[in-house]
Amino acid sequence: MDTNARREQWLGLVAAAADAAALAELDARLFGPKGEVQELVRSVTSLPKEARPAFGKAANAVKVEVEQALAARREQFARAALAQELGATDFDPTEPGPRPVRGTLHPITIVQNELVDLFTSMGFQWQDGPEVESEYFNFDALNIPGDHPARESQDTFWLREQKGLGRNLLRTHTSPVQVRTMQRLAKAGQKPPLKVIVPGRCFRSETVDKSHEHTFYQMEGLVVDRDVSTANLIHTMKTCLRVILEREVQVRLRPGFFPFVEPGFELDVNCPFCRGKGCSVCKQSGWIEILPCGMVHPNVLQQGGIDPEHYTGFAFGMGLQRVVMLRYGIDDIRQFMGGDLRFLRQFPEVAR
Repeated sequence: MDTNARREQWLGLVAAAADAAALAELDARLFGPKGEVQELVRSVTSLPKEARPAFGKAANAVKVEVEQALAARREQFARAALAQELGATDFDPTEPGPRPVRGTLHPITIVQNELVDLFTSMGFQWQDGPEVESEYFNFDALNIPGDHPARESQDTFWLREQKGLGRNLLRTHTSPVQVRTMQRLAKAGQKPPLKVIVPGRCFRSETVDKSHEHTFYQMEGLVVDRDVSTANLIHTMKTCLRVILEREVQVRLRPGFFPFVEPGFELDVNCPFCRGKGCSVCKQSGWIEILPCGMVHPNVLQQGGIDPEHYTGFAFGMGLQRVVMLRYGIDDIRQFMGGDLRFLRQFPEVAR
């Protein structure tokens, strides 16, 4: 049985196939259950033992070559069919494809990322804490007395009390992380200086309106060292606001009472909407309250395991929504939680 003659015959048939259908019929004829190529390979068993190795090797070589020829011819027909299809349309394969739709960062995330970059460049470390907090860390350790109005149900989301675990709540501010961080460092035997920031989500039982939300975001800051003063606080806040608001800012400190700082201040920034002339956003005052701040109360330092006789510090709690509203000129805080894609698509797509 001449394998070379069969090879030439079959390769000729492959080359002569007129179209893809004819090639498929030829494929079945050659490689089907009783195909000619298969019969050639199987015929090796009918030969004497001494002739089998050489014949089997030659038959397998023919089989592989015919299979490759069929595949190449099949690819030719596929390309020709594609070219014919494209020729009948105005499709241009050199045109770039449609741009994939990209998500956008939430404006609060954008500003939070910038703030984290800014404060870490100033030597601050990022800390985090639980959103479900204990009464001790949220109130007691921060020098907030038991009869303080903030503990009442109209201001705080209290959780069901569990036996032996005390009362828990949804944290009303990020300040509990101050004490948690100081205690952790004290247990590790570390002493100030200490500079931390704590971005996070907080909750209060607020009536939702144009300037209030029940769920909001803060960025807590804490600095503890020897000889820390109010001047350090003002410089840090002005540097922060100048970078985030992308303009020079005027700030003012008003006396404010917060149990965890003494003295305490309300820091205001000149209104960007009216440039200090007075409008509905700033309630005709020309100023917008941006954050409470002050010098850390000695009792809070003691709760954190730090000696207030040797160290002082300042703390601030920045409302991220308020900063974002000032940055982008947004006059309704409800937009942040609304889920309106038209609102979110206005902000940069590039993720950090």
